[in-house]
Amino acid sequence: MYIPQLKGPLTIYGSTKDTTSYASNQVTITAKGALLNAANDDATATLRVWTTNFKMCKCEDFAAASPTDHLLTISSHTDNVNVKNTYGKGSQALALSANSGQQGYYACGFYGYQDTVLAQSGAQLYAKSYIEGATDFIFGQRAQAWFEQIHIGVLASSQGYITASGRTSNDAGYYVINKSTIAAAAGNSVPAGAYFLGRPWGAFARVVFQSTSMTNVINAAGWHIWNTGDTRTSNVVFQEYGNTGAGASGTRASFSKKISTPVAISTVLGSGYVSAHYVDASYL
Repeated sequence: MYIPQLKGPLTIYGSTKDTTSYASNQVTITAKGALLNAANDDATATLRVWTTNFKMCKCEDFAAASPTDHLLTISSHTDNVNVKNTYGKGSQALALSANSGQQGYYACGFYGYQDTVLAQSGAQLYAKSYIEGATDFIFGQRAQAWFEQIHIGVLASSQGYITASGRTSNDAGYYVINKSTIAAAAGNSVPAGAYFLGRPWGAFARVVFQSTSMTNVINAAGWHIWNTGDTRTSNVVFQEYGNTGAGASGTRASFSKKISTPVAISTVLGSGYVSAHYVDASYL
């Protein structure tokens, strides 16, 4: 599903009995695209959003909602909708390609294996949602993306990476995962230490995990080089603050850092974020 740049705001409405959580979502968008048969990563995505002032939003009672409310409606954020790419392992296969700023996703579920969520450019907010995958499944280059109270579910794998920031210079690109949880996805057996918080797709990768609960699926080193012989770690900003759980302990990689104060949401989304149309403050 492709949403091009529009002249006005757009909201996609889902349906649920509990608008505060993804757990009861009753609307799912599903596809099976993969880079093996597509022109680029974006083209594999189940949902491709190229417009600003976008949300995915709530509809509290499926039975009472009008037929159009059960589908997708457009305004400036997305709530209570599941987006799935069912291709599985073996290729990049996106659930969401968020290719513009001023986008908000609330109580949504994003399901994939490799490259599940592409947060590519501009200010983006993901709140009280679920993101699932195994390889580089939160990734992108220039987005200033804030992830608030996200549940990150990792799939069965001998080694995996949650984030892959593609920031290549001192630009605005920034990922902050705040007050979230990391654990094995339901029904998946994941060895202790199998996952890393991130690796640098770009040489200036910038990712912070803060006030996040981590089970032992997270490796004691926390962070990983890009690849052997191509480390890309000289200029990275990989930081942590106030994380808890078995996965938050251990001797972290030398190119990462513990910080003494948390990153403020205004640092990522800008000082006027609260009044922005794409922001639903009730989820913060």
